[in-house]
Amino acid sequence: MKLIVPSLEIIESHILTLRGHRVMLDSHLAELYGVTTKVLVQAVKRNIDRFPGDFMFQLNEQEYESLRSQIVTLKPAGRGQHRKYLPYVFTEQGVAMLSSVLRSKRAAQVNIGIMRAFVKMREAMIAHKDLSRRLNDMERKYDKQFRVVFDALRELMEPPPAPPKKQIGFVRERE
Repeated sequence: MKLIVPSLEIIESHILTLRGHRVMLDSHLAELYGVTTKVLVQAVKRNIDRFPGDFMFQLNEQEYESLRSQIVTLKPAGRGQHRKYLPYVFTEQGVAMLSSVLRSKRAAQVNIGIMRAFVKMREAMIAHKDLSRRLNDMERKYDKQFRVVFDALRELMEPPPAPPKKQIGFVRERE
């Protein structure tokens, strides 16, 4: 029987940045590992000594509400459909530790995929920093006639601005 491991793109879409760390939500990890969130959290709590604060932490209310507004984490209303507790998030080291807690072939294969996704993201960040450094070096080296080219390159390297938020509700025009 062949194990189906999620693609790097799917895994990368589940990696978030919170409190300055790249992390994954417990519910996303549970989905990838093929277990329920409850089972994943229970396994972690039974081995809590393996998960210090820099491997795993629990979101606060504000962080959770912010995430809920960005990504749909609640199912349609119904008994037992909503989380009772705030979710946990796992850093790269915490995800690596999960494979030793969830001892299955699927967990090992998914963990390999997740580690590759983290490495790919780290390499992309390093390449971006290296490109920026090289551009700065070139700008210092060449005269002002290339200033327009360097400015255009910098503009292309910047992420696109966030679209303006639409205002909800009735807006009365002022006279």
